[in-house]
Amino acid sequence: MGRGKFKGKPTGRRNFSTPEEMAAGTSSRPRTFKKEEAEYDEREENEDPEESEEESEEENEDDSTKKKGTEGIIKIENPNLVKPKNVKAKEVDLGKTTELSRREREELEKQKAHERYMRLQEQGKTEQARKDLERLALIRQQRAEAAKKREEEKAAKEQKKAEARK
Repeated sequence: MGRGKFKGKPTGRRNFSTPEEMAAGTSSRPRTFKKEEAEYDEREENEDPEESEEESEEENEDDSTKKKGTEGIIKIENPNLVKPKNVKAKEVDLGKTTELSRREREELEKQKAHERYMRLQEQGKTEQARKDLERLALIRQQRAEAAKKREEEKAAKEQKKAEARK
């Protein structure tokens, strides 16, 4: 039967190798990278050490000058372009303290002030804490009075029941 108006491209029938095939080394995909790497290692071993140093320096220069598009033709210095600073782990100075931004500084101050306020609140030294403690004392007093009143009413009911039985 025909496939219709549009025929699939060959990329539509891709075969992916499974992890088992990769581990066994029976993957249908060619391993060109390893071959190239092995050839490169062999070339380095065969060359003289002095020549390879000179050539590697030249290669590094070629790589750094190779630009995309018109960058190689036209030199443009963009003052607004932020160049990424690559800091190696060895070069990082752990003793150096970094300046905090204004927002970070304000956030730290806010957290410290809140912690200080909460400590004072626990100790009962703030105005709000005093008001809360007064309110608690008033509520405890009211509850104690209500409990005493219930006890008296209960005792009065028991007396009436006792009198009614007699």
